[in-house]
Amino acid sequence: MFGFSRAQSIAFLAMVALIVICPYVLYPVFLMRILCMALFACAFNLMIGYVGLLSFGHAAFFGMGSYIAAWTMKNWQVDAVVAIALGGLTGAALGLVLGYLAIRRSGIYFAMITLALAQMVYFFCLQAPFTGGEDGIQQVPRGTLFGVFDLSNDMTMYWVVAIIFILGFLMVHRIIHSPFGQVLKGIRENEPRAISLGYRTDDYKLIAFVLSCLIAGVAGGTKALVFGIATLTDVHYATSGEVVLMTLLGGLGTVFGPIMGATVVVSMENYLAQFGAWVTVTQGVIFMICVLAFRRGIIGEIGGYLRLAL
Repeated sequence: MFGFSRAQSIAFLAMVALIVICPYVLYPVFLMRILCMALFACAFNLMIGYVGLLSFGHAAFFGMGSYIAAWTMKNWQVDAVVAIALGGLTGAALGLVLGYLAIRRSGIYFAMITLALAQMVYFFCLQAPFTGGEDGIQQVPRGTLFGVFDLSNDMTMYWVVAIIFILGFLMVHRIIHSPFGQVLKGIRENEPRAISLGYRTDDYKLIAFVLSCLIAGVAGGTKALVFGIATLTDVHYATSGEVVLMTLLGGLGTVFGPIMGATVVVSMENYLAQFGAWVTVTQGVIFMICVLAFRRGIIGEIGGYLRLAL
């Protein structure tokens, strides 16, 4: 099914079942935040897990997608699909420019360049008139879907977000398991060998980077419509660090790892909010435990255990 293995098919069906059941048990807005951040983490995992490139600036694409979707929705009253699509295209366009500048480096050099470029985007958003500066873009209407479905209703908005997430997840899965994705894995494992086989590795990495930024922009645009606001938090380096935490916690280079990581991190932020700054301390402790005891992440360890059991 969709190129999934048997185990992945079962996991995918279980995930879809949870997406369908959970809004009748939990608060839909909380679930929508999980889905938006899970899609963002899946986009980030495409880069670090399957190309081997660690970006410390992915919040730039998530945040700019959020700003553009919010601005177009508030000022032009466009359809929700158009606003989210513009957010994704903005992420892709920005990824093409910044990726072209950074992609020829690797390792810590690539990470530092992406961090520096993302900080430039942050200060641009701080000063640009259309972003609202420190106030952000507030009171963003959710609008309608295809001019028919009113998204001001939380349940209606939830199903739209769920569909966007599933489509984005399937897109990432297809990229990973396509011939293009196999080349990306080859570059991750041994780039000089890929070059010797005739592959233009910089072009492959740039395309993967742009695709990752496209999905991150869609996640940011969707998030802006869900919460009706786009702020500097969306482009802040802390958001880049948060998506790194989600991916590593769930399982680097695994299909479902980022989703698990996003669920754990967002749940901690929600249910431990009453402890204030201790939320960050708790996240740090959990991250340390994961790195020391579960080096492959939650999903990675579960998958390894199941392979040994079978």
